[in-house]
Amino acid sequence: MADITDELIMLERSSEEARARLAGLDGEGYAEQWRAWAAAAEAFQAAVTAHATETGQPRHEVEMAAKKAVRHADEDPVE
Repeated sequence: MADITDELIMLERSSEEARARLAGLDGEGYAEQWRAWAAAAEAFQAAVTAHATETGQPRHEVEMAAKKAVRHADEDPVE
């Protein structure tokens, strides 16, 4: 498994929380939350690319390790 940082976990958690907040929204509320989610996801993806480049790890392995760490945590992403 790829070596990941706490920052990557935090950024992916933030992205997942923003995505979860899309549920039940519509109209302008949905559009606004979608933009927040897109920004969070973009920040995570940029950090994954930078970390993979800096450490010489395969990018997809870094991304999957961070996603696995967040999605298999005992926390609910909307809390």
